[in-house]
Amino acid sequence: MKLAGMASNRGRNLMNIADRAPGGASFAVVLTNDADAPVLDAAAERGIPTEVVERENDEEREAHEERVVDALADYDVDLVCLDGYMRVLTETFLDATPTTLNVHPSLLPSFAGMDAHEQVVESGVKLTGCTVHVVDETVDGGPVVTQEPIPVYQGDDEDDLKERVLYEGEFAAYPRAVKWFAEGRVDVDFEAGTVDVDGDDGGAFPTRRLVSDDRAADLRYGENPHQDAALYADPTTTEASVVHADQLNEGAKALSYNNYNDADGALNLIKEFDEPAAAVIKHTNPAGCATAETVAEAYEKALSTDPMSAFGGIVALNRECDADTAEQIIDSFKEVVVAPGYTDAALDVLFEKENLRVLDCDGEFEATETLTEKPLVGGRLVQERDRQHLTADDLEVVTEREPTDEQVESMLFAWHTLKHVKSNGILFAKGTETVGIGMGQVSRVDAVRLAAMKADEHAEGKDSAGAVMASDAFFPFPDGIEEAVDAGIEAVIQPGGSKNDDAVVEAANEHDVAMVFTGQRSFRHD
Repeated sequence: MKLAGMASNRGRNLMNIADRAPGGASFAVVLTNDADAPVLDAAAERGIPTEVVERENDEEREAHEERVVDALADYDVDLVCLDGYMRVLTETFLDATPTTLNVHPSLLPSFAGMDAHEQVVESGVKLTGCTVHVVDETVDGGPVVTQEPIPVYQGDDEDDLKERVLYEGEFAAYPRAVKWFAEGRVDVDFEAGTVDVDGDDGGAFPTRRLVSDDRAADLRYGENPHQDAALYADPTTTEASVVHADQLNEGAKALSYNNYNDADGALNLIKEFDEPAAAVIKHTNPAGCATAETVAEAYEKALSTDPMSAFGGIVALNRECDADTAEQIIDSFKEVVVAPGYTDAALDVLFEKENLRVLDCDGEFEATETLTEKPLVGGRLVQERDRQHLTADDLEVVTEREPTDEQVESMLFAWHTLKHVKSNGILFAKGTETVGIGMGQVSRVDAVRLAAMKADEHAEGKDSAGAVMASDAFFPFPDGIEEAVDAGIEAVIQPGGSKNDDAVVEAANEHDVAMVFTGQRSFRHD
């Protein structure tokens, strides 16, 4: 798409569009009605042709517009973009040119006119923004293409708003609108005064995603003491969350950035299970997890997986914490415990530890938040939450040996726990408790070796002999199976899908190991 830009001064929006080329659009020409306008030099620096058509004294508006149209006629443009072009255009121009866009520094129809920022400050509103609209013969009118909201903070003056609206609002909204036009996704209905954008119909992944969170707390620091940090909260969340959990021992120090991150991971893990479950998390990875008849028994089994790594960790329970469980928790140093309630006796025990933060997380334990996201420099990744939950019917046996019912139960427990282990991830389990976890390795065979080492050297009262192994992605080579056999593994659950699946299955058959494929992986890279 070829663009014509028109500005009377700096044309900073035009240059931003030129630099970003949204949808592959590029400027064929930039025109100004002021021979001294800085936009001329800015365009020349970018190799964009320029035209100057100044309005002569006593020249009729329509006559000047005819000369502007003539100046643009040789450039074969598809879309006209105004940016501070200080003239109201008439049908003389609009009827002779392609669709024309303009950007106004407020959320129209509010605060139209030349002094939008002054109006905003005087009005006391808490939200302003900008509007990209199709130009018609009205002032600051025409069908709206897109808008970008910008908050108004206490103490803001006109200069503050001008800068924020330009760089955070207009620099986002104007290229977005141009991109939609360049992609042929826009339908303008002048009679109805509407603009329809193809694909802008909401859904899980809308064309634009606006997130509005409220600052809930200033944190002591971020991941490291030299980093500032804050916690923001979504007040509409109904799912049990550490963000909205009450800290019951108010005299203890507040949660840190890392505490929140780890506690969130721990809570999400134990939400996988309907049975009483406990998990201990360290640096967002499980040090151990188990389900049992009681939460106290589950915690004992989870902790015994790797009590050394559990030191200074986060404990999560999916049942009310009783005194028996609390006594076990305080037996070694823990940072945070999070559970859906506590008995009075449990609180008496937990409060003995001055800086053990005790969080009461009320809310649904069903996963109601459907998306997860990861901020990146310059944007964010958004995906569906991994809510896969397998049953025995989802498993494909691919070896000569079939797993026993007990092994299938253990496989499913291992698989649902493994979803919360950083990739590459391997997990050894017996029954419904972990015995060794290998996480965050850059090769899968190393993750197997790490899980075996953890089970052999760190687990208390259990080992990997006769255990099942879960792998979050396929085995590219048989070496992972060979290492697992050396550790005593007797059954394997993995996604399958490698070009070497036949060799991997053959290795399992050679060692009389049962293996099932899930048909789907469970990577966690965050």
